[in-house]
Formats: sequence, structure tokens, C-alpha cells
Amino acid sequence: MPTMTAAQKQAQAKAQYNAFLAACPSQQLLARISDKWVTLVLSALGSGPDCTGEPRPMRYSELARVLAGVSPKMLSQTLRTLQRDGLLSRTATATVPVTVTYELTDLGLSLHRTVRQLKRWAETHMDEVAANRAVHDGGDAGTTV
Repeated sequence: MPTMTAAQKQAQAKAQYNAFLAACPSQQLLARISDKWVTLVLSALGSGPDCTGEPRPMRYSELARVLAGVSPKMLSQTLRTLQRDGLLSRTATATVPVTVTYELTDLGLSLHRTVRQLKRWAETHMDEVAANRAVHDGGDAGTTV
């Protein structure tokens, strides 16, 4: 078996991940990060409700306020999952009561920027999408899909 250079090993590893293939493990990651609450937690973490600030550590209660409509159970599950995936870190400080903060890791920061842009795109284009849905659902024969 011939030896491979580092560049060849890297190219081979990248070739193994093709999300269009059913057996590719990257499909699981895509499914995870496309979850509504994962997307919103990553977008909001440290940036606030308008996503204009810079990422910073946030407490659970801050995240719960920003993410209107998320149940405590769903927020806890989402935060645990993101921590398991290495996208955020959890720090508990011995106070009364215990203070827990969540912060994006370097890996989480790289995804945060993309997710924040996706959130902005959705907010910017929601009216257009709603209008297209109305036309489509109205059965207007003069429109094309």
C-alpha cells in the first residue's frame, strides 16, 4: 500500500463526506443544525434578539427571554445537544443559586455567522414568500412554478 501525503489524506477524507449520499454521516449534522431551535439558539447566543451584537456568554434565562415561545424542556435539550456537538460550552459558577452561562466555541462561532445570515434572510424575504404562497395556494392558473 503506497503512502499518502497529508494533502492526499485530506482529499480522501473530504471525498468520504457527501451529504447527497444517503449513508453520509454529514446528513445527520445537517438535520441537527437545520432544527428550528438550534438555528435560533445559535443565532441569538450572545447577539440578543436583533442579532446585531457580538457573540458573548449568555445565561439560560437570557436565552429563554430572547427565544420567545421555546419551552424550558426544549431549550435545555437544545443546549445539551449543542454542547455535545462542541458548538457551545457550558460554565457553572458556584453562586447561590448556581450561575450557568453558555458560550459559543470556535466551531460554534463559525456556524453562528452563517445561521445569523440565514435568520436575516428569512426576516427580509418573508413577505415575498408569503405572497408567493398566497398566489400558489389560490390556484392562480396564470402563474408558473
